[in-house]
Amino acid sequence: MQVVSIISTKGGVGKTTVAANLGAFIADAGLRVLLLDLDMQPTLSSYYELKHRAPGGIYELLAFNERDLANLVSRTVIDNLDLVLSNDEHRQLNTLLLHAPDGRLRLRNLMPNFQPHYDLVVIDTQGARSVLLEMALLASQQAVSPVTPEILAARELRRGTLQLVEDITPYRKLGIEPPALQLLINRVPAVSSNARLIQQTLRLIFQEQASIQVLATEIPAIEAFPRAATRGLPVHRVEHRRPSGRQALAALEIVRGLANELCPQWQERFAAVTGKAGGRFAHVERP
Repeated sequence: MQVVSIISTKGGVGKTTVAANLGAFIADAGLRVLLLDLDMQPTLSSYYELKHRAPGGIYELLAFNERDLANLVSRTVIDNLDLVLSNDEHRQLNTLLLHAPDGRLRLRNLMPNFQPHYDLVVIDTQGARSVLLEMALLASQQAVSPVTPEILAARELRRGTLQLVEDITPYRKLGIEPPALQLLINRVPAVSSNARLIQQTLRLIFQEQASIQVLATEIPAIEAFPRAATRGLPVHRVEHRRPSGRQALAALEIVRGLANELCPQWQERFAAVTGKAGGRFAHVERP
């Protein structure tokens, strides 16, 4: 089971949009995907319509070490895509985990419970430094950090997210290897020389750092993403062909490119996700 966390210490960079669309695309490829919503502002929990709502969610998972998936896992209307809802209404988890002996390792210790049931877990996190964010990192094999091509976002990346990754490196003494950080340049405007300069600068800064990778995939600021979110649909279903006259790729190709980079072992499955055919969404069948 592969575990990917979407992280940033800065809010508003598009973490939830990335988590929701990456998870739904991979689910449409016939793989079993679980979304974990660790954000106190539970946008991911309401991104897609539910066909079954579990009685519990993240609070029961982390506060009580709940292991019964029937009490934790809600099912979305998208086949193969499940969700553990954010339900910490009183915002108690950060304090609880801060004082628990296993606080930062609790989610990591619970992950084997999901392994027989899912191929991929995608963790959405809050946009601030917290115990929950550190816990998500320590439970993950990969960490993707969206960053917008703006100077303030680039500064916050260095001050906040990179410092966070550095601060959890002492866990190596426990045999826990923190995940390499993968930067995803998000919301790239069609025409902006300043944004292009920042993109190039980010790549130059980190090209010599083995623990940090700037992903080749970039997500343009195209209207398909907010339109899909408004409709409660994955963006690859809303725009599977590039509109004429636009340079940016179709949303389907953008999300496929990201999935290929993060999960190259499933590239053949991703290639079979084609978009709408005969009024129905076409995907490969699960073996």
